[in-house]
Amino acid sequence: MSQEVIVSFGAGQEYEFMVHADDKAGMDKDSARAWLAAEFEDLECTPSNPMGKVLVLDMILNVAKYGGEQRFAEGGDWAKRFAATVATSLDRPAVKVDVAAFVVG
Repeated sequence: MSQEVIVSFGAGQEYEFMVHADDKAGMDKDSARAWLAAEFEDLECTPSNPMGKVLVLDMILNVAKYGGEQRFAEGGDWAKRFAATVATSLDRPAVKVDVAAFVVG
């Protein structure tokens, strides 16, 4: 089963990734969350909630934002890993990460 992950930075700035089972080989929700947490820290993201706990949706949005549009436009390994991680974390057939509106739908 394939999953679609779209990362949007605004009108005309959408990047679509199709995630297949082999893209997620060996990845489970815990390892996906660990990757997001490591990227969140490496990119020096600012938590949306000042109370401390960072939710998976906050990590997804901030990692996309701080990772930058260029990585998604290039469609390289990092962007593909991000898409696979989102697909694994949320386990939905389609996900849209709207960085401009700061919402995952």
